[in-house]
Amino acid sequence: MTSIASAFGKGRPALIGYLPAGFPTVQVAVRAAQAMAQAGADAIEIGLPYSDPLMDGPVIADAVHQALTNGTKISDVFDTVEAVASTGTPTLVMTYWNPVDQYGVGNFARDLAKAGGAGLITPDLSPEEAAPWIEASDAHDLDRVFLVAPSTTAGRLATITRRCRGFVYAVSLMGITGTRAAVSKDAESLVKRTREHTDLPVAVGLGVSNAGQAAEVAAFADGVIVGSAFVRRLLDAADHEQGIVAVTKLAADLADGVQPDKR
Repeated sequence: MTSIASAFGKGRPALIGYLPAGFPTVQVAVRAAQAMAQAGADAIEIGLPYSDPLMDGPVIADAVHQALTNGTKISDVFDTVEAVASTGTPTLVMTYWNPVDQYGVGNFARDLAKAGGAGLITPDLSPEEAAPWIEASDAHDLDRVFLVAPSTTAGRLATITRRCRGFVYAVSLMGITGTRAAVSKDAESLVKRTREHTDLPVAVGLGVSNAGQAAEVAAFADGVIVGSAFVRRLLDAADHEQGIVAVTKLAADLADGVQPDKR
């Protein structure tokens, strides 16, 4: 296991990339995620395909639907995590809570740790309902990443950040995932407010799609999270090989964007 902490503290903000397991196939997802890591991503989020993705926009929803149609299972998610983590890159799972609950919280934590996963990002799990996960993550030394948003009050920021380990995921805008023409004006304020309650790194997600936007976010955040833009490269590619090439190029461009001399 490689802790997510190793993705930060490099003298620049971390680049965190997301791809769902099983899209467009299990093996291509593995290769694409490994390519992202080799091209400069400091950590990788592997999405667990879910039939009712509340937070996901049409790009990720389409990819997740294809993964489910392919028959992707939780075991495939763990296999993907193991393959990506073997590169030495911290690898987390991004998942809605119901699949973890159905699998068994302790069993999920055990198998994620066994696969070399660093932890879990849980967009729909509130800290008040997270006691089983907090216990299981402590038992298996896994990071737990909860989300904060522009609408999160100071009191809620204090509650959520106390229960985070690894980093805090700051959702830059209200709404679903997807690329945006510009970075939300609320993102910088949210990072500042979150830092009043924690010393953990604060990484910003939702909307970043190019090196310029990555540089803009890197000027005020500890990490830049990119998902839909990577998925779009695979969706739009003429074939799997071209998709991996496109993902690799985007990762390299984004990694360049978070460098201090680009801001």
